[in-house]
Amino acid sequence: MPPRSDEPRRDPTGSRRGSARDARSGDGEPRTGEPGIGGISGARAYTPRGRTVREERATPARGQGAEQRRTPRSTRSGDPFRPALQVLDGGRAAARAGRRDAPAAGRGGVVRTVAPRTPRGAGGDEPPPRRRTTPRAPRRADRPARRPIRKPRRPPKLADSRLRLRLGTVLALTLFAVIGIRLIFLQAVDAPAYAGGGVTDRTRTVELPAPRGAIYDSTGAPLARSVEARYVYADPTEVKDRAGTAKALSPLLGIPVSKLMELMKPRKLENGIDSTFAYLARGVEIPTAKRVQALELPGIGVHRDERREVPGGDLAANLIGFTSQDMNGLEGLEARYDDVLAGQDGKRVYEAGLGDLAAPIPGGYSRTTLAKPGSSLALTINGDLQFRTQQILSAGMAQAPGGTGAAVIIEIPTGAVLAQASNPTYNAAKPTPSDPVAREDAATSFVVDPGSVHKAITYGAALQEGVITPDTALPIANSIKMGDTWFSDTHPADGKRMSIPGMLAYSSNVGTITIADRLGRDRLIDYQKRFGLGKPTGEGMPGEASGRLLPADEWSGSSYGSVPIGHSVDATPLQMAAAYAAIANNGTYVQPHLVKEVIGPDGKRTPAPAPVTRSVLSPQNAAALRTMLEAVTTVDRATGLAAAVPGYRVAGKTGTGWRLVNGKKQPGEVSSFIGMAPAENPRYVIAVFAYAPNGGGAAIAAPAFRDMMQFTLRHYRVPPSTGGSAPKFVVYPR
Repeated sequence: MPPRSDEPRRDPTGSRRGSARDARSGDGEPRTGEPGIGGISGARAYTPRGRTVREERATPARGQGAEQRRTPRSTRSGDPFRPALQVLDGGRAAARAGRRDAPAAGRGGVVRTVAPRTPRGAGGDEPPPRRRTTPRAPRRADRPARRPIRKPRRPPKLADSRLRLRLGTVLALTLFAVIGIRLIFLQAVDAPAYAGGGVTDRTRTVELPAPRGAIYDSTGAPLARSVEARYVYADPTEVKDRAGTAKALSPLLGIPVSKLMELMKPRKLENGIDSTFAYLARGVEIPTAKRVQALELPGIGVHRDERREVPGGDLAANLIGFTSQDMNGLEGLEARYDDVLAGQDGKRVYEAGLGDLAAPIPGGYSRTTLAKPGSSLALTINGDLQFRTQQILSAGMAQAPGGTGAAVIIEIPTGAVLAQASNPTYNAAKPTPSDPVAREDAATSFVVDPGSVHKAITYGAALQEGVITPDTALPIANSIKMGDTWFSDTHPADGKRMSIPGMLAYSSNVGTITIADRLGRDRLIDYQKRFGLGKPTGEGMPGEASGRLLPADEWSGSSYGSVPIGHSVDATPLQMAAAYAAIANNGTYVQPHLVKEVIGPDGKRTPAPAPVTRSVLSPQNAAALRTMLEAVTTVDRATGLAAAVPGYRVAGKTGTGWRLVNGKKQPGEVSSFIGMAPAENPRYVIAVFAYAPNGGGAAIAAPAFRDMMQFTLRHYRVPPSTGGSAPKFVVYPR
């Protein structure tokens, strides 16, 4: 390809191609020798040194004197955007520049030329460019004023990019900091809560029942104990055929079909969720539970349970009481010492799957809290003695239908209760069908007017206060009036002198009232309290009655006759037995108690707190009173001959009183006998009370005492009384 010519292209007319408009004069004639001003050609003719074409034409060429028209290519500016700006301005800027630089005389017809460019290397030194040294011609007066040059608009001021970058960086860092802090809280602080919430959804809890402590007698034989059993339950939401399931279970569980169907009936919980658990039977024996499992009934399950077993059935049932199916003590010692007997249940919490995978997850969460077994109680009760006492009492009370009997045996000098029987009784292993009255412990809840057994307290107080001596004898009338009431004797003395043993042997009301009148009201009340009347003994049975003493300000005229002989006084059989135990124990009262020691789960034995003791009578007066009480079982026609035990000296007292319910006297009578043996050195005190609604209690109490005392002495191998028989008493001394 031939090299491109430096000469600008021209059209056929000789003008440069690309001119915006033909170069013509003002009269329409074409201009000669001047390129079009303001067009593309003018833009191309612009010189790169910032001078006009006219200045270029006036400047001689470097190294040459001849003028030469510069080609557009040779005049191309180094600024590539200048031609475009001139085009956008319509060439007006170039035209104004040309007019401004032209001389005033010949501005209209001058042809703008430039000196010919001398090629590089042509030789000679290139002279420096010339600058105008003459001032511009003054503006003609007739020339209109030029339009002011309009300053180009300033481009809008852009925001500082560095500020934007800083602000964006701060915001990004803040966002990441907030996210990081939140992640720290989630991972370090709140992690346990979220983890626990997730674990709860997939954990299962299995209760580990704590075995309840046992109750033993004084020899270690169990009176009540817990044995492993099973309970049968139903999930009503999974039971498909209620009727068929109930029919299959009824023979095994011994529960009617209708009751089982009712238990398996779907029901809602308080939160509106369907119940998924219902007990069908508790305390089921293990072989029976295995037979239930073998049926593989939908919705029926078996789990570990505990059952309270009472080997003796009704043996000491009124003392022991019973528990609920949840092993909570409800009555008797089971209730009184429930916090000691009951252990602390444990539990196992573990992660498990769902559905067919409902099994512990290997390596998953698992925590086991071991159950803490309850402690056991060792009682002072002797099982053999308790059994025989209940047997004798039951045989005697068979003579008084609808009656109530109580018997208490206290060991001297410890105050330990060796037997405490009630009649009627019940089977503590199956307490549900029993009568609530039969479950009461008569010895601590049976409130009576003790009657003549109270006279021992009156005579003991008189001896201690010096009102009488063992040799005192007083003339006794057949009756005496106190207030508006007459009191008579069953053995009239006809005014004869009667000894103190004689008064006790024949249970003289007149003689007792006469001595009490000398003793005085206040001192009698004081000794009643010393002997333990008017407040619970604290033996250990729940709901023990306190009895009641007549306050001094409530005494009437007749009270001076009724109180000394055991009326207008409320007491329980246990309170009266404890009072006689003080006489047997040389005048020292010892609080009766049932609990011997507590046996911990580890086998450690802790003795029960020591019983409360206090002195009531001096040993001499207590011994004198015991001797005088022997007259009751030895004097001819005495009231207590039926209570005598062959081979042993027996001291005691009979009594006849009334039963009180809510302070009201009930029909019938309460017969009693309280005695001790051997009288010379008592080892045991036995109290027997028998309430017979139709009378006849006297034929029960004394014989029952005899049989119980005889068995007790033989059981503990107490040798017969030494020193011969009881002394000879004179009822009516001369």
